[in-house]
Amino acid sequence: MNTNLTVVVFATEHYNTLGLIRSLGEANIYPNYIAVKGKAKVASTSKYIHNCHYVDSIEEGYSLLLERYGNMADKPIVMCMEDKVLGVMDAHYDEIKDKFIMFSSGQKGRTLEYMDKYKILELARKHGLKTLDTIVVDRGEIPADLSYPVITKSISPVVGGWKSDVHICENEDELRKAYEHVLSPQVVVQKYIDKKNEYCLDGLSFNKGKNVFIPIESTYNYLIKGYYSPYMTVKPFNNEKMQKSLNGMLAEIGFEGIYSIEFLIDSNDNYFFSEINFRHSTWGYASTVVGMNLPELWIKGMLKGKLPDDSKKTFEPFTAMVEPIDYQKRVIERNMDLKTWVSDLLDCKCPFYYNKNDLEPFFEMIRNNEKLR
Repeated sequence: MNTNLTVVVFATEHYNTLGLIRSLGEANIYPNYIAVKGKAKVASTSKYIHNCHYVDSIEEGYSLLLERYGNMADKPIVMCMEDKVLGVMDAHYDEIKDKFIMFSSGQKGRTLEYMDKYKILELARKHGLKTLDTIVVDRGEIPADLSYPVITKSISPVVGGWKSDVHICENEDELRKAYEHVLSPQVVVQKYIDKKNEYCLDGLSFNKGKNVFIPIESTYNYLIKGYYSPYMTVKPFNNEKMQKSLNGMLAEIGFEGIYSIEFLIDSNDNYFFSEINFRHSTWGYASTVVGMNLPELWIKGMLKGKLPDDSKKTFEPFTAMVEPIDYQKRVIERNMDLKTWVSDLLDCKCPFYYNKNDLEPFFEMIRNNEKLR
């Protein structure tokens, strides 16, 4: 690959962003990082960064992106790690489409349209995937004949309080109380199930969504109600029926970028589609660990119109861990034996902070552990 490419990562300081930067660096692509300040410096301490620009807000970062990289002879490649950054880029698509190669769906507002949780569920049903019973209401509205328990969510990750809008409600009184804390003006109210697990896929698409590559799937090794698990098992993705449905969805949207796709698994092993996150995900680095570097492959797909013939790799299942959060959840909160936890960590093929070739982010995590948990 041409290592003289100008690549810009535009994202908040977080270990999610760190995985993306490491993937690029391991492909000998040292990105320029527009670092929106977070709880602590993490990603910006990676050795793989060419230039780092610290900004206080996404808006400031967008202005810097245009000023520093918006008039280059060869289009820079811009990669996003979070929904609100992608939302800003998508809202300005017509102004920047000729300036950057970026995650997009070919029209202004098209990706934002499918960040709408109800809209993406409708599309999933159209393409043959199961979904949970879902309605959209105005904040404060109590639907008639609602079957409890339910879970509330903001209508879109760029509206309201995102994760703070998530509430599990066992009855009408709990739903009324939840509305007091929900920030989104429109609320997704969805049937809540005691899930057996969650199922996460990481992949990429290009050629207006017609070329799709999904190399890995992840399931959680233990569950936390209303929260994700920081300890998971990663396996090759080989579900042809599901692949066909997802191919159809991504082609209809026209999305070009890296993404994660989430399902819930119930006690009867039914898979219920949940959402597509149109950005490089938390778990995307796990694909790089087994030789399928999503950022590198996406760049090749966008520049050459196809992936290398040897892109798909075989591998044995392995574990991945967000070390500080897993330590908090299992050792501190659940009194897990420290020796057992250390054994799990040593067996883990993909820790998301520790990396022997890029140690400073791990040390920064240790110094700022309380802030980052």
